[in-house]
Amino acid sequence: MIVSVIGGTGPQGLGIAERLAIAGVEVIVGSRKEEKALDVVAKAKEELADYDLNMVGMANEDAAKAGDVLILTVPLAAQKPTVEGIKEFCTDKIVMDATVPLETAIGGKPFRFVDLMEGSAAERTAKILEGTGAKVICAFCNISNSHLSNIPEEIDCDCLIAGDDKEAKEIAAEIIDKIPGIKTIDTGILEKARIIEKITPLLIGLNIKYKSHYGGLRITGIPALDKD
Repeated sequence: MIVSVIGGTGPQGLGIAERLAIAGVEVIVGSRKEEKALDVVAKAKEELADYDLNMVGMANEDAAKAGDVLILTVPLAAQKPTVEGIKEFCTDKIVMDATVPLETAIGGKPFRFVDLMEGSAAERTAKILEGTGAKVICAFCNISNSHLSNIPEEIDCDCLIAGDDKEAKEIAAEIIDKIPGIKTIDTGILEKARIIEKITPLLIGLNIKYKSHYGGLRITGIPALDKD
């Protein structure tokens, strides 16, 4: 299975790509410009020379076409044009969306949320991809860039996901759980993304308040999770 990280040259996307590649997943890092993707991948392989990374760089469109599962990691302002640009390559694919509507998109503060007409960023992606058969899942919203880049330390954080397709969520969870320390928790239908995405600015605010970079979330007290 090939996982393509769309917009994968930023801190979040590259962190996800590196973590999955270290876990043995075949990864494509996508960017608006192929040259940037190639440069970022080359640098990552140099810095992580102790690992055998099966990771290549491509333009976003090529990455979307080649990937079996797509992970969207772009700022809110770039979400709509990016998804529209890869729409033709998303047919029947799982698309994990890590976009969070933060006020930084309009020049505001990172710990403030922007309400979207569609309800959430993930639901906006689903609306754009309507008719393609793509299974959109809200994922990775609550995992900090600092956690992802802190290789090889385990990530002490749960990954909350939401989506309307049960099988797609199971596949997504299998991929996410390859990252050491993370436990994926299915919160329900895609509409739950409205809640998941709002947790991120809360965590950012806590990190600022307590001068940390590793604030995360753990869900406890649910028997089904304790049996895993």
